Amino acid sequence: MTTTEDLIRTYESRLAEIEARLARVEGAQAPAPRAARRRGTGDLRLGVDVGGTFTDLLLLDEGKGRIFTAKVPSTPKDSSIGVLNGIEKICREAGIRPSEIAEVMHGTTVATNTVLTGSGARVGLVTTKGYRDTLQIARSYVPGGLGGWVIWNKSLPLARLEDTIEADERIDAKGHVLVPLDEKKLRKDLEKLAETGIEALTVSLFNAYVSDIHERRIAEIAAQIMPGIPISTSAGTMPEMYEYERTETTVVNSYVRPVVANYVSNLQTELKDQMGDVMLQILRSDGGLSSAQAAMDHPVNLLMSGPAGGVSGAKWIAKNAGFDHLLTFDMGGTSTDVALIEGGEARTRRETRVGDVTVRAPSIDVRTVGAGGGSIAYTPELTKALRVGPQSAGADPGPAAYKKGGEEPTVTDANVVLGYLPADAKLGGDMDISRDLAAKAVQKVADALDKTVEEAAEGIIAIVNENMVGALRLVSVEQGYDPRDFALIGFGGAGPLHANALARLIGAWPAIVPPGPGVLCAYGDATTRLRNEASQTFVKNTSATSDREVGKMLEELADRAAQDLEDEGVTRSEQETIYQIDIRYAGQGMKLTLDVTPEDFQREGLAGVEHRFDREHEQLFTFALDAEHELVGLRAVVQGAEKPFIGRDYGTAGPDASGAVVHETKVYEGGQWHATKIYDRAKLKAGNRIPGPAIVTEMDSTSLILPGHVGVIDKVGNILIWPEDHEKAR
Repeated sequence: MTTTEDLIRTYESRLAEIEARLARVEGAQAPAPRAARRRGTGDLRLGVDVGGTFTDLLLLDEGKGRIFTAKVPSTPKDSSIGVLNGIEKICREAGIRPSEIAEVMHGTTVATNTVLTGSGARVGLVTTKGYRDTLQIARSYVPGGLGGWVIWNKSLPLARLEDTIEADERIDAKGHVLVPLDEKKLRKDLEKLAETGIEALTVSLFNAYVSDIHERRIAEIAAQIMPGIPISTSAGTMPEMYEYERTETTVVNSYVRPVVANYVSNLQTELKDQMGDVMLQILRSDGGLSSAQAAMDHPVNLLMSGPAGGVSGAKWIAKNAGFDHLLTFDMGGTSTDVALIEGGEARTRRETRVGDVTVRAPSIDVRTVGAGGGSIAYTPELTKALRVGPQSAGADPGPAAYKKGGEEPTVTDANVVLGYLPADAKLGGDMDISRDLAAKAVQKVADALDKTVEEAAEGIIAIVNENMVGALRLVSVEQGYDPRDFALIGFGGAGPLHANALARLIGAWPAIVPPGPGVLCAYGDATTRLRNEASQTFVKNTSATSDREVGKMLEELADRAAQDLEDEGVTRSEQETIYQIDIRYAGQGMKLTLDVTPEDFQREGLAGVEHRFDREHEQLFTFALDAEHELVGLRAVVQGAEKPFIGRDYGTAGPDASGAVVHETKVYEGGQWHATKIYDRAKLKAGNRIPGPAIVTEMDSTSLILPGHVGVIDKVGNILIWPEDHEKAR
C-alpha cells in the first residue's frame, strides 16, 4: 500500500494549486486559466484501453485518414508497463516517433480494481456532530431478497469508525449557520487524526450541499495540519442532498484518490519523457473525457472508465453506419459488458456500482457478467452440471491454447476446439495458439460429462452465450425495450466470435462486427470528447416554480461547467451543453433523470419536462400517474467539440468476396462438422457478401458467421450479419 511519505512526495507539488482553488471558492482572485495545450487538427491521437487480459491501442492519423492498431498483454501489477509497451509497439508499426503523438486518451480500470481489491488509502472522515455513524447506518439495504439477511456479510465502510471525527457545527436546510464551527476543538481532533496514519481525508457535513462554508474552512485547516494529504469535500465532489450517498461517494473518492493520482502522475511523467508536450486525458464513467488533473482530483468519476470506452466506440461506429438503436456487447478475456444505445445516445444512470460499493457518480448504464474468453469451464463434483465462469484464467497463465502454462478449459479453448478460432490464427498479430493444448484442457469437461471433446466444447459455448443473453435482457427487456427493435454490435477480443449466436438467441438483427473490433474500446477513447458537469439540489414542485427560475439556474450551472472546460483550452464555441433534470412524482422516493437540450427547455419549459417524465415512467414501469411533479435536482453537462476522423476508403465491389479467401477449414456447429472458408478482412470491400459458415480474421479479433447466415460488408467496413432468408441479406 502507498505510504504516507510517498503521498507527501506525490502531492507536495500540487499544494499551491489546492490552496489556490480553496481561496478562489472564498472569493479570492481566480488564478489565470492554464494555457491551452497542444491540440492542433491533423495531429496524431492515441486511444489506450487497459483490459484484464490485453491492453489495446488505436492510433488515428487525422491528416492522412490512417488507423493503426496494436494489442499487447496487460500487466496487472502495474498497468502503465503494458501501456508503454503498447505505445512502443504501435509507434514501431506506424513508423512514427512517440513525440509525434499530440493526445493520449486513456480508459483505465485502476480505480475499479482499487475498490474491488480493497487496496485503497486509509481514509479519515470529518462529519457533523451527531453523524459519526452515517456510513455504518447506511440505508439498511440488504441484497438477496427476503432471505438475504441470513447469508449477507456486510462489508466494512471504506472510512473506519475509529478514523472518523465530528465537527461541532450545523447548517440548516436553507444554508443558514445554526451552530458556528468550533475551530479550536476541530484543530485538536485533526491533530490526533493525523497521528493515526491516514492517507486521505474526507469532509462531509450535514446540509453542505446547500452551503459548504464550513467544509471549505475545515479543508483549509486540515491542509495546514496534515500537508500532503489529499482532501475531498462532499460539496466539491457531489453537491446533492442525501447525506449517506454524498458521504459514501466522497469517501470512495478519497479511497481511490492516492492510487489513481500516483498512477496518472507516473504515467503522465513517463509519457512526457517519451512524447514531449503530450496531452493525457482519462475516460470518465459517463463516456466523456477528463483532464489528467481532474482525474486525479475526482477519481470517483472513473470507476466505469474501462467499459465506457467500448460504448463510446460503438456509438461512433453506429453513427457512421446509420444505426440509432443498438445493444452493445463487449466480450474480453475476463468479463462481458453490455449496454443499450437509443436514438444514438447511451442510457446513463446517476449511480455507479463496483462490487458492493455504490456511489452517486454518472456512468453509462453498463451491466457486467463474468463471462469472457478466459472464463473457466468446470463440472462441480456434487451436481456434475457444466458451469462456465466467473473464474477466469486472466492474462497469466491465460487459456491453455495460448501456450503460456494454462491447463484449465476456457471459453477460448472451446472456440479453438470447434474451429471457430483457427489454430493458425495469431492473437494480437503475433501470439500463436495450439488446438492440441485446447483439446487436452476441454477433455477434462468431456470426460466428466461422458461426451466427445467437440460436444463438450459446444456445451461450453452454449452456456456462456446464455450467460451473456441474461445480461442483455437486463438492459433491454427489464427496462421495457424489445431487443428485436435493436441491432447488436459485438466487439472486444472475443465478441465477434459470439455476436452471431447472441443475435440469433434474442432476435436482434443485424449482428454488427465493426472494423478493429478487438480495439474498439481504444477507438472510443480516441474519438470521445472532454466532458464536465455542474449540479445542485433543487427540491420544489413544478407548480411552485417557473420556467424562468429553473432556466436561470440551469444557465448558471452551464456557465460554471463551461468555464472549467475553457480552462482546459476548449473554447466556448467548441462546447455543447445538455441539461439534466432530476424529477419524480411528489411523494415518491425514487427519481428519474431526463436529458433536455437548452433549446428544447426554452421552447417547452417545465410542461415539456413533465410530459417527458410521464412517458419515461410509463416506459420503465408501465404506468404514469395524474399527480403533482416534483423537481429534485438540476444539472448542466458541457462537452467539447466532436473529434472528427475520416477513416479508410473500403471501396465498392459486387457480392463476390472470393478474392478475400485465404484458405479453407472446418467448424463444428449443431453437432456436425461444416466445410468453411477463412477470409482476410483487410481484403474485403464494401458490397461483398460472405455466406456462412465463414471465419473472418484480422489482427485483433476473429469473426464467426454461422451456417444459415450471411455477412454483408457496408460502406464503412462493418460486417452486417443477417439470417440468409432476411430481405437485407439478399
